[in-house]
Amino acid sequence: MASDMEKSQQYDGKNMALFEDEMDTSPMVASLLSSLANYSNLPTGSKEHEEAENNEEGPRPSKKPIKAPQLGTLMGVYLPCIQNIFGVILFLRMTWMVGIGGVLGSFIIVFMCCSTTMLTAISMSAIATNGVVPAGGSYYMISRSLGPEFGGAVGICFYLGTTFAGAMYILGCIEILLIYIVPQAAIFKMEGLEGPEAEAALLNNMRVYGSLVLGLMALVVFVGVKYVNKLALLFLACVIFSILAVYAGVIKTAIDPPVFPVCILGNRTLLTKAYDVCAKTVELDNDTVPSQLWRTFCDSDALNATCDEYFSNNNVTEIQGIPGVTSGILAENLFGYYLEKGVILEKRGLASVADEEGPSPTSNRYVMSDITSFFTLLVGIYFPSVTGIMAGSNRSGDLRDAQKSIPIGTIAAISTTSIVYMSSVILFGACIEGVVLRDKFGEGVNGNLVIGTLAWPSPWVIVIGSFFSTCGAGLQSLTGAPRLLQAISRDGIIPFLRVFGHGKANGEPTWALLLTAGICEIGIIIASLDAVAPILSMFFLMCYMFVNLACALQTLLRTPNWRPRFKFYHWALSFLGMTLCLSLMFICSWHYAIIAMGIATCIYKYIEFCGAEKEWGDGIRGISLSAARFALMRLEEGPPHTKNWRPQILVLVSVDAEQNVEQPRILSLTNQLKAGKGLTIVGTNVVGTFLNNYADAQRADQSLRRLMETERVKGFSQVVISSNLRDGTSHLVQVGGLGGLKHNTILVSWPQNWKHPDSHLRLKDFVEVVRETTIASLALLVPKNIASYPSNGERFTEGHIDVWWIVHDGGMLMLLPFLLRQHKVWRKCKMRIFTVAQMDDNSIQMKKDLITFLYHLRIDAAVEVVEMVRHSMDHTLRFLRRSHPCMFPSHIQSITDVSRGSIRRKNPTSLRVPQIGEEGASVAERPEEENSAPTGHMSHNTPGGGTASPDCEVQRTWTDKGGAKDQSQASAGKPEAGKDLFNMKPNQFNLRRMHTALRLNEVILKKSKEAKLVLLNMPGPPKNRMGDENYMEFLEVLTEGLNRVLLVRGGGREVITIYS
Repeated sequence: MASDMEKSQQYDGKNMALFEDEMDTSPMVASLLSSLANYSNLPTGSKEHEEAENNEEGPRPSKKPIKAPQLGTLMGVYLPCIQNIFGVILFLRMTWMVGIGGVLGSFIIVFMCCSTTMLTAISMSAIATNGVVPAGGSYYMISRSLGPEFGGAVGICFYLGTTFAGAMYILGCIEILLIYIVPQAAIFKMEGLEGPEAEAALLNNMRVYGSLVLGLMALVVFVGVKYVNKLALLFLACVIFSILAVYAGVIKTAIDPPVFPVCILGNRTLLTKAYDVCAKTVELDNDTVPSQLWRTFCDSDALNATCDEYFSNNNVTEIQGIPGVTSGILAENLFGYYLEKGVILEKRGLASVADEEGPSPTSNRYVMSDITSFFTLLVGIYFPSVTGIMAGSNRSGDLRDAQKSIPIGTIAAISTTSIVYMSSVILFGACIEGVVLRDKFGEGVNGNLVIGTLAWPSPWVIVIGSFFSTCGAGLQSLTGAPRLLQAISRDGIIPFLRVFGHGKANGEPTWALLLTAGICEIGIIIASLDAVAPILSMFFLMCYMFVNLACALQTLLRTPNWRPRFKFYHWALSFLGMTLCLSLMFICSWHYAIIAMGIATCIYKYIEFCGAEKEWGDGIRGISLSAARFALMRLEEGPPHTKNWRPQILVLVSVDAEQNVEQPRILSLTNQLKAGKGLTIVGTNVVGTFLNNYADAQRADQSLRRLMETERVKGFSQVVISSNLRDGTSHLVQVGGLGGLKHNTILVSWPQNWKHPDSHLRLKDFVEVVRETTIASLALLVPKNIASYPSNGERFTEGHIDVWWIVHDGGMLMLLPFLLRQHKVWRKCKMRIFTVAQMDDNSIQMKKDLITFLYHLRIDAAVEVVEMVRHSMDHTLRFLRRSHPCMFPSHIQSITDVSRGSIRRKNPTSLRVPQIGEEGASVAERPEEENSAPTGHMSHNTPGGGTASPDCEVQRTWTDKGGAKDQSQASAGKPEAGKDLFNMKPNQFNLRRMHTALRLNEVILKKSKEAKLVLLNMPGPPKNRMGDENYMEFLEVLTEGLNRVLLVRGGGREVITIYS
């Protein structure tokens, strides 16, 4: 009362009286808006991780208040994207690509790659503007759009791509250092080496210096990331000044082309170090003397020396390496000129006399191709130069308005870089001679960086600018990759990566940095920039492909939460981008593409089976819902064809007072039947009312789920609350499933101790389930002695599964053993089929027909036909007098004769078990539904003249002579009760049923006593509910002495067919 008063006073005057009781769970809008406006950009996984750490380690000292993010579009998105997109490929490989692929081929490559990134940026903009973007960038966008499995797989791919990008930038940095800045710093000297030896020396230098630079960069990142961020603007300035220097040089070539002569022998390009003057001889003091070039190709300085044949037959010419933009060289460079490894670079259009023997393969005189080039190789090498479009989204936590800045800044940056790249392709082809373009390391232009020869005012502007830009890009990669790995680790979706979520006290990812440096070292060991570039192209392309897929899925699914502010997107553009990404992956390198997809698939399956369950409202869940809805609507169109029939099982289990399953082994059997790949629903009933027992139902549901997980049963659990057991079971049978995906088979265990008075409700419930399945045309499986059934961990190394095919049930008896034998528990068991022949049946022909039928069904099984010979009912009567005295009084002497006469008059055609009635011969002539009565309510006079107790079935025993002994006080009988005593006759119909059950049981025991499992037809239930106990007695007699029995009742339709 006091709390109610306080609450009413708290909201007094606020016009909230109607909602006072709900304020604890539904806050006022005013306070809600305040919390939403002050939303933290801390990513979800990091937030949960830090909260967990705080809880584990206790309260920490208060941290400094976090400043509100202030970065706008220019500084926060545009310039970081520019810095990441422009990089090592532009400076070291762009001119070579134009020379090898031609202006047209290179333009196509650049256009494809830039179109891919532009389409990806459009998709990314739509995702980034669909709500508040947490810090973490692309990984968070993909994981929250496609789910933890795809998010984790693509996140790891993006991480690997970023890590290998760091290796590529470091290799580019070392290449600039050792080839263009200080060649003399090489540890492995390349002077005098030729061919493979020179190549190996270069690679070893790259490995040594690359490892040193990697260690230095990792140390810088570990010590202080803030210094890296502060130097970012300096590195960006180097890039921009370098590009501007190239454009200035292009303009200058139109006015005054720079002098960069290239010496050509015949049509072959000569190494600069092979000559001092581009001539065979020089005039010195009116005397002709051999040049250095002469000494390179001839065996002596004498003018009559023996020289190389090609040298002797061809002239030496000097051409201008950079003829200028107005020279018309563009037409010559328009088409590709792909080279094999070791081929000499030749100038098109120059006449030459071919060398008959060909050039020496180890010749150290000409500029030669270092790798075999082809179109797809160029795509793989070039694509890393357009990556880096995620730089803006990765800084989303620092942006003032991420939803506005990310689309504008990213698309503007891609547009700028695309214009620069496309114009560069045309301008390089229009300004630079083809042999110079194809000279990857500038060996024909005095060892200058080729793009540097075009720059103004000096080639050193490009050399120094590209060196610092590659250093900066490498530092940025080593800074970003560990943080990405830390974000994935803190999300907890990949268990073995959780250790990398920890770091220093300030949050720096120390362990992730170590792993990143280790993976980066792999790229350094590869040592070739041309070999590393396609690797990171694969990982980036896969990441971009899934960004496009995420946008396309969200658009097509039209989920209510998909409301991006960026409107210039379409699912067709996303699919086009996804197709381009996939195509480029296989164009670049089909084997790398397969490896990358294999890595992503392994991570996906690992997260699916071992990762943490995360519900992020992702698109994959949405597509699952849409696909499920579509499939359910299709299933409603009609019943499945026999070929598509499979057991959709509803498992009825009971729970104890603690809501634990009483017979868990029934779920083991369910798992062993899962080869049908059908629906499985495990249902139970909680007695009570929904309001009072909802918590019990939740506990029961959790218990079912745990048991299903333990037994590896893939399906659904369902718990209903009802006032009694009977109604609850009926509700489960009626409402289980959804639409066309409903159960067609009921699996319920045999009610143990059903004869006990306390189990009377379970007995009635079981028989009613049998009736309901019959009415609903559902198949029924009843395992008897379920506790003796094998668990999923057991194995039968031998034995038989015996099928007793007595009546045709649609083929269920044939299908179930086949499904069981698909499981490892039953795989070694052999299948035997027994069928029953009557006196007038041709058993030999039946066996032949059955063998043929099984052959057409493609089922391997041994076949045996059992002939049922007519026997006297004396044994049956003796059995009844001993075990069921209430059914048949012992003093009637004429019963045997009457029974035999009845059998001779009526030859039964069905082997179904009958009911037992309470009256004599007059009852035997009535219809079946009228002639049954419960044994528990039977009352007849004893030989002593008294009336038997209603519970005589339990309380009366019989002597060997057939006399009865009362174990309870006889109740008073009516005076007229004994007047028709000697006119009573047993129910002939019930007697024949019991006789059949006994005979079948004898035969089954004889043949299948040692079988691992016996399957047989389950007789139908009595139509009159007064005979339920008798029905259960018949089933007990039928299965007596058998260890594992599976009673099977078909659903009234064919479930197996001989047709394909």
